[in-house]
Amino acid sequence: MASSKLLSLFLPLLLLALLAPIIAATNSNHFAEYIGAQFKGVKFTDVPINPSVDFHFILAFAIDYTTSTTPPSPTNGQFNVFWDTTNLSPSDVSSIKQSNSNVKVALSIGGDTVSGEPVNFTPTSIESWVSNAVSSLTTIIQQNNLDGIDIDYEHFESDPDTFAECIGQLVTNLKSNGVISFASIAPYDNETVQSHYQALWSKYGSVIDYVNFQFYAYSASTTVSQYVSFYDAQTSNYNGGIVLASFATGETSGLSAETGFSACQSLQMEDKLQGIFLFSADDSKSGGFQYETQAQELLANA
Repeated sequence: MASSKLLSLFLPLLLLALLAPIIAATNSNHFAEYIGAQFKGVKFTDVPINPSVDFHFILAFAIDYTTSTTPPSPTNGQFNVFWDTTNLSPSDVSSIKQSNSNVKVALSIGGDTVSGEPVNFTPTSIESWVSNAVSSLTTIIQQNNLDGIDIDYEHFESDPDTFAECIGQLVTNLKSNGVISFASIAPYDNETVQSHYQALWSKYGSVIDYVNFQFYAYSASTTVSQYVSFYDAQTSNYNGGIVLASFATGETSGLSAETGFSACQSLQMEDKLQGIFLFSADDSKSGGFQYETQAQELLANA
C-alpha cells in the first residue's frame, strides 16, 4: 500500500518532468523582413514566401521629419513616408496580402539616418507628439492597408521616460482604435538605446508583441556560441517578450549572415528560436534571396 501511495504521489511529478521540455519549447514559425529603405527596386513579389511561415514585411521607414526641406528636419510627430513607394505602393501591399494569406505588412518608424543625418527622437512634449503621431500614422497606415508598427528609433534627444510615454501611448492608442493588430520594437546592445527601450518595456511591454533585436550589430568576431549567449541575455532583458533572432544579408561591419543563420539553427535545436527577422530584402535582391529561403525553411520545419 505504501509503495502504491508513493507511486500515486510521484507519477504526476514524473509526467510533468517528462513533459517539461515540450511545455518549455518556444520554437516558432514567425519570419519578418525589412524592405524598402535602400531604394534598390525590390518588390514584395521578388521575395520568396514560404506558405508555412507567419510572414511579416516591415516597410522602412516612416519618419517624423519634413520631406520638403533640405536637409529634412524634425516635425514633432508628423510622420511622412520615406520608403520606396514606387515599388512598394498601397496597391502592392493589398496585392501581396491577397495572394498570400500568411502575409501581413507593417511600417517601421525612426530608423538610423535620413539624408545621411541621424534620425533623432525629438518630441516637443509628450502630449503634442502623441497627438500628432497618432493622427499622421493612422492616415499612413490606413492609406497603405497596413497591419502593424515597428519602433526603430536609434538616436535620442529625450530622456528614457519621455520616450517610453510617447511610444507606449502611441502604440496603445493605435491598438485600442483598431488601427494596428501588432507592434514590435527594434533595439540593439547600446547603453543609450537599451535604457530607452528598457524604460518602454517596463511600462508598456504588454502592448508590444515582438522584440526585433538587432543582433547583427554585434561584432564581426561574434561566434555562434556567443550569439546564443547574447540571445539568452536579451530574452532576459525583455522578459516575457517574443525575441526574434536576426542577421543582416548585405555588407555589414557586424556579424556575418553565416554566423547569424548558424546561430538560428542552434537556437532551434535548443527549442529557443522564437522567430527570425532579416535586414533587408533590398540587400538580398542581388543574391537571389538565399537567406530568406533558408531561414523560412528552417522555421517551417520547427
